[in-house]
Amino acid sequence: MDDATAAWAEVPGAAVLLPVGRTFDVLEVAEAAGRHALVRLERMGLPLGPVALTPHGRALFFVAPGAAAELPQLLYRMGWDDARLDLRCLGAGDHITAPPSDFAGLGPMRWLRPPALDTAGRPPQARLLLGTLAYVCHRSAAS
Repeated sequence: MDDATAAWAEVPGAAVLLPVGRTFDVLEVAEAAGRHALVRLERMGLPLGPVALTPHGRALFFVAPGAAAELPQLLYRMGWDDARLDLRCLGAGDHITAPPSDFAGLGPMRWLRPPALDTAGRPPQARLLLGTLAYVCHRSAAS
């Protein structure tokens, strides 16, 4: 953290990129669907990790690493494999812009659900969130 603080002191406003695939993967959906899904997931009492919002209307759900590789099989087992879902997964080799960094001049990234000390190192398994995210994405597309 001291390195990031020092770097920001040298270059104020610099964006911080987080590598995806090492300690977390990301399930990405439209912001409206993400907000609806987050409410449902919280009501169900499921373990949740951080959720970030992009300035171009996307919600990023942090999940355990490996989700990107498992996504097609998980969607198949849940019956969502042939549905057109506005849902994608970022994994190894991808990066995300960390809040509150500016995202490509479009505005700042924000936290919808900020990281917490008790969950920051243990994001939930994607399979716990995927059914709700797929359902909400499907309903959003039908509207």
